[in-house]
Amino acid sequence: MKLLVISDAADPGLWDHFSKDKLGGADAILSCGDLPSSYLSFLVTMGNIPVFYVHGNHDAKYEQNPPEGCDCIDGELVSFRGYRILGLGGCARYNHGPHQYTEREMRRRIAKVRKALRRGGVDILVTHAPAQGLGDMDDPCHQGFACFRELLDKYSPLYHCYGHVHLQYVPTQPRQRQYGDTTVLNASGKFLIELPDRAEEPLPWWKRLGRRA
Repeated sequence: MKLLVISDAADPGLWDHFSKDKLGGADAILSCGDLPSSYLSFLVTMGNIPVFYVHGNHDAKYEQNPPEGCDCIDGELVSFRGYRILGLGGCARYNHGPHQYTEREMRRRIAKVRKALRRGGVDILVTHAPAQGLGDMDDPCHQGFACFRELLDKYSPLYHCYGHVHLQYVPTQPRQRQYGDTTVLNASGKFLIELPDRAEEPLPWWKRLGRRA
């Protein structure tokens, strides 16, 4: 299975000069936020594949003009082709804008899906902000969430895909890094990931990690 992960900057090659082969054979698109609603609607129409998205801190217009034909997974845990995907949009609170959260508020959001997490863990964590210390910055706007890092420690998803910190902000920062069993991916622009096909629902997370419930 292939997933095209996108965030923060609409790719001209996809929007202005679209051809389906530029999707790289993706089976679905994951948006980590801060992209025009019209861009996501365009991709779901022209690509004819599912588009799952979370909100970025600049996505207030989604409330009046949501991406048509796309699936919002912000605050939800969904399954796609045997993979469990958790979406948590927004960033650290730095003013009174929309889709901003304190650490405590983000923990409350995670608590709402805790029961679902206990049943099967998570394979792909999709967020707008990074985890604390894993691709974040020192300024109040771009600080990462400690609770995201705790999710990685507890459930060891295959991928954590995030946006918010544009790659050009810190040119020395890698797009990908490894944290335990999790590949942490900055989705700024676009990036294609590939996962083994799953015919059935995966084993519970604790069995996959050799742990007891």
